[in-house]
Amino acid sequence: MRVFHLIKSLGRGGAEMLLPEMIRVTDRSKVDVSVGYFLPQKDALVPVLRELDVPVVCFDAPRKRDMFRRLPEVTRHLRVLSPDVVHCHLPLAGVVGRIAARRLGIPNVYTEHNVQGLYHPLTFASNKWTWRLQDHVIACSGGVADSIAERVSTRVPVTTVRNGVSLHRFQRSTEARSALRTSLGLDDTHQVVGTVAVFREQKRLDLWLQVAAHVVQRNEHARFLVVGDGPLRSEMEARVADLGLSDKVVMPGLIDDVIPWLSAMDVYMMTSDFEGLPVALLEAMATGLPAVCTDVGGIAEVVRTGVEGHVVPAGQALSLGDIVLDLFHDPDTLAQMSTRARERIAAAFSMERMNREVLSVYEGVVRGR
Repeated sequence: MRVFHLIKSLGRGGAEMLLPEMIRVTDRSKVDVSVGYFLPQKDALVPVLRELDVPVVCFDAPRKRDMFRRLPEVTRHLRVLSPDVVHCHLPLAGVVGRIAARRLGIPNVYTEHNVQGLYHPLTFASNKWTWRLQDHVIACSGGVADSIAERVSTRVPVTTVRNGVSLHRFQRSTEARSALRTSLGLDDTHQVVGTVAVFREQKRLDLWLQVAAHVVQRNEHARFLVVGDGPLRSEMEARVADLGLSDKVVMPGLIDDVIPWLSAMDVYMMTSDFEGLPVALLEAMATGLPAVCTDVGGIAEVVRTGVEGHVVPAGQALSLGDIVLDLFHDPDTLAQMSTRARERIAAAFSMERMNREVLSVYEGVVRGR
């Protein structure tokens, strides 16, 4: 089977990071994979894919609106490649890919990685307008599937395939934990809350920092790691200073290998307003981190309150501070949740399980033609 993935960019966002991980567990003697993307400035994963012997083509659309102008080029590429399935990711790539695939009679699948309310109105409208041109939709969580049914359409089959991560790659390193914490001036008395995120509005990192401020007022040993970068970087830095957290919060920027940073944490925290099923959360739990999060997207499908962590209603992110303090005062419960977090990922969110379910969708659409 020949599968062509079409995606907006190959940066280091959650949706993009799933591609190489899924390819690593794919039987390449049975599935021939190639990838196309649009934004040339976001190409961090191109070398990773090429190391995996995956052909990659850039359709060179520096701005999002340029993606639609690349429809003829995408169509020509698919005509020559003649894949059995075109698999599109994210709305704008989905629009271009499903039009090109339909013109050529190639089965096409689309993965929806976010709830519909997240998108710009024009993005949402173009996605909805072309929705019926695809053969099957994969939703990355039950919450995403519900948002499709409520706001888009139920006329195209939708299968929920929850995101997965590699348990082999994502596991806690005691050595890396010790080395990184020492380099940051942290010892065994320090208790660390962390997150890995793009610095953008939906993540509500402003609230994340408010929670941090609440925690440090009651626990002088608490420290905070915010790994990532993005358009709100300057606002984050200013907020850290305003809250008096400059000696409590470390923001190292974009990190290629986040495992040492996850290993250095004791609790993983998210305060998002919107999510699909965040890959970073799965990676954190795979490394044995209890998670405290807002109940958005598919998060509550992963984190069970009192088992692997705690989930609070959307809009009540500030209540996470007291939950963190309680966990820090109860090391036995924290240790139990750490073990259960990894067990949860192993049981229901492995990359191997995700890959099997996606291949089943491919086989279904090919048989259907």
